[in-house]
Amino acid sequence: MADQTPLNNDTEPDHRPVSFWQVVGSVLAGALGVQSRKNRERDFSQRSFLPYIIGGLVFTVAFVGSLILLVNVLLASA
Repeated sequence: MADQTPLNNDTEPDHRPVSFWQVVGSVLAGALGVQSRKNRERDFSQRSFLPYIIGGLVFTVAFVGSLILLVNVLLASA
C-alpha cells in the first residue's frame, strides 16, 4: 500500500487569508465544477467560510440576473 502522506513536509495547514481574486477564482471553479487539489486544500484550510458564501451568493444573483436579462432581450426582439 502506498504512503498517503503529502509531498511537502508541511504538517501545519497554511492559514494565511485568501485574496479577493483567489475567492473569485474558487467560486468560478466551483460553479464550473473544476478545482485543482492545491486550491481546494487551500480553500478548506481557511478559518472562515464567509468569503466563499458571499462570493457564491453574488455569483448566483449575477448569473440568474444575466439569464433574466438575456431572456427579456431575446423576447423583446422576437
